[in-house]
Order: sequence, then C-alpha cells, then structure tokens
Amino acid sequence: MTHRIFQRVVKALKKPIPWLVWGLFPAVLSGTVLCLTAAANAEDSGPPPSGEKRSLTGTLRLADLIDDAYAHNPSIQQAREAWKATVEDYRVTTGYPDPQLMVTWFPEPIETRLGPQDWNAQLSQMIPFPGKLSKAGELVAADARIARLKLDMAVKETILAVQESYYELWYIRQARTVTGQNASLLDHLRKISETAHADNRVTLTDVVKAQSQSGQLQYDALLLEELEQTEITRLNGLLNRSPEAAVGELETPTLAPLAADVDTIYGLAEANQEDILMAQVGVDKGDTKVSLARFQNLPEFRVGLFYAGIGEPDVAMQPEDAGRDAIGLQAGISIPLWFGRNNSRVDKAMAEKSMARAEKVVRINAVRTRIRTLYFKARNAQRIVSLYETDLVPQAARSMEIAEVWYREGESSFTDFIETQSVWYNFQLALARAKADYGINLARLERMAGKRLTGDPAVSAGPAGKEPQ
Repeated sequence: MTHRIFQRVVKALKKPIPWLVWGLFPAVLSGTVLCLTAAANAEDSGPPPSGEKRSLTGTLRLADLIDDAYAHNPSIQQAREAWKATVEDYRVTTGYPDPQLMVTWFPEPIETRLGPQDWNAQLSQMIPFPGKLSKAGELVAADARIARLKLDMAVKETILAVQESYYELWYIRQARTVTGQNASLLDHLRKISETAHADNRVTLTDVVKAQSQSGQLQYDALLLEELEQTEITRLNGLLNRSPEAAVGELETPTLAPLAADVDTIYGLAEANQEDILMAQVGVDKGDTKVSLARFQNLPEFRVGLFYAGIGEPDVAMQPEDAGRDAIGLQAGISIPLWFGRNNSRVDKAMAEKSMARAEKVVRINAVRTRIRTLYFKARNAQRIVSLYETDLVPQAARSMEIAEVWYREGESSFTDFIETQSVWYNFQLALARAKADYGINLARLERMAGKRLTGDPAVSAGPAGKEPQ
C-alpha cells in the first residue's frame, strides 16, 4: 500500500504543473519581497526627531511664534499624519476582498473514469452587492473629514496656546519691570525714612513699614522670576524646543477693541467651530450607516474556477480522453436568512443617527455658553484697561507726586507717602494684568468664532488660525 502511494506521488511530480500553479509563483515571490522591504523600512525608520535648537533672540512678534509652532509643534504633526492615514484607508475599504485559492492534494487519489484525481485547485472571488462598497467608502470619507477637522482643531488649539503663553509671558515681564522700578523707588524712600528717623522727623513705625514694603517687593521679584521661567518652558514646549531655551524680548501686543456682538459670534461659531462641524459629520454618517445597514442585509455573490488534475488510468483499455484534466466554473450567493439580526443592524444605525443629532445640540449649547462667558471676560477686561490707563494710573502717579511734596513740606506723614506709592504700584500691575487678560480672552473668543473679531467679522480675511497644508 505504501509503495503504491509512493509511485503515485512520483508520477504526479513528473506530470507538467498546470498554469494555475505556475501563476502562484510570481505572486508568492512578490509578496515575499514586499514583506522583506516593509520589514527593512520598519527597521530603518526610527522615532521622529526631537526639537531643534532654534534661536529666538531679538524682539519677537506673536506672528513669528505662531509660524514657528505651526512648523514644529508635534501635536499638529500627529494630527496631520492621522488625517493622511484616514485618507489612505478609503482605497482599502472600497476595494474588493482578496480572492481565495484552495489547493488539495490527495495521498490516495480518487479514481474516476478518466483516471485518478491526484489534486485539484479552486480560485474564488467574493463580489459584494452593488452599491455596498460605495456606501462603506462614504463612511471612510466622513471619517477623513473628521480627521481633517481634528487637524484644524490641533492647529487652532496650538495657536491659541501660543497666544495665551505670549500674553502671559509679556505680563510677567511687565510685572518684573514695574516691580524693579518700584523696588528702586522704595529703596530710595526707605533710606529717606531712616535718615528722617535719625532726625526724629518720622516714627519707627514708618521705617518698619518702608522696610516691610521693600521686603514684599523682593518676594514679588523672586516669584515673578520663577513664573517667567515656568512660562518660558511652556512656550518652548509648544514650539518643540528645549525647556530651558532662552526666549527674547516680546513685542508689546496691540490690543484692538472687540468689534462683534455676541449674536454674531454665535453664528460664526456654528459655522466654523470644529466640535459642531464634527457633530454635523456624525449626523451625515448616521444617514450613511442606515443605508449601509440595509445593504448588509442583501446577498453577496461569489464566482470561482475549479481545476482538477487527472492522472493516467492504470487499466488495459484506456478511454480516448483518459487523463484529461477537469475545469469547472463556480457561482454562489449568500443567503441573508436571519431576519432578526438584519433588523437589528438597521435599528442600531437609526439609534446612532439620533444620538449624533443630540450630540450636535449638546455641542452647540456648550459652545454658546463658553462664548457668553468669554465675551463677558473680554469686555470686562477691555473696560478695566480703559479705566486704569486713562484714569486710575495717571491719578495714582499725580497722587504720589503730591504726597511727596506734602511730605517734604511737612503737611503729610511718611506713611501716607508710602501708601500712595503702593497704590501706584498695584495699579500698574493691575493695568498690565488687564491687558494680558483681554488679549487672552479675545484670542479664546476668536478661537471659538474661527475669525478675527477686532475688525468687521463679515469681511475678516480667513479664520483666526492657520489653514493646514
């Protein structure tokens, strides 16, 4: 028995291999080469390079920092590559399934009238119902739109973070300048008080008050120095630079007045805010999911080719067509028999569509609430800037001059002089803080609206961020 099997194996090997088997060799070879190439590329590709040592010296403009962040921020690069990957997924989803090849070799050949069947092969291809792949492609296209919106969101969020860090760092440096000036002035006043105390013109309480005020300013200067380095580290992180890299002087920001009312900003946000646009894409995807669920309930087709290798019959009187190989054509269809599962597909898609509609309403309400809060903060900061810049700081400066004159003329105490100087110092800090707060809240408001709000929003050139390439 074993000897007979061995003879048939040798006989099958001596027989010419049909074209179908030869056709497999190039495919297997090319697949092996592609796998080896992909493995080599995977080994060659390493992690993305770290932040470059880029110098930021001189007077820096906010626009320059935004350009630098757009070119080097890793969050933007990550979102851009995710969008590209989603776009490439379209051809994967809309392509036909891979054909299937099945080869069978019989250790004990099946005897037929024409001879023993040594082996057979089947090649089949599944064909989805017409229109199903296009609907699946629409889902991928919707995912690509969402990925593009996420890229836009990453760009705008990065720009907003750079703006916030810029205004905050500008305020800290302004506060350090004001603190240094007031520390020098207070040191001069402290020396005057000590001399006057020696001449019995001021009390010890006045001297102690001047010294304590000087100590407070020293603490403020130390605190502001640490806050400056912390903010520089945050800005460097957004620019993908070394945490301790130096950042040059910042250009004094120009704070134009807010020119849009809150209803206009609502309309701009609904047209440009990525959260709302992604929710709308989710609603569109819900319609596509319902259509695709119905397509999944339709049958799928399968076509194929059958080939059987027939050996020479071991009989004395062989038929005329002895040893002729067999070829057959195949066709099949799936039967969507389980109606409960099919109905559940459609019901699930309908529920997801309703959920997407509700999600859009939730996001619109959240955006409106956020806009109203930011609008109040921006307008309030704008009023505070105007109040301090035009009234309080100039009045405090005049009051300090008057207090110094009155003190020298003996009409006022040294304590009044110190308190007036303290008020002027606090007003200067409050003015710088209000300017930074207005810039930050205006930037956040423009981020929500997607357009500049300091001119005419209807004709503003482009959104309040960079358009990704």
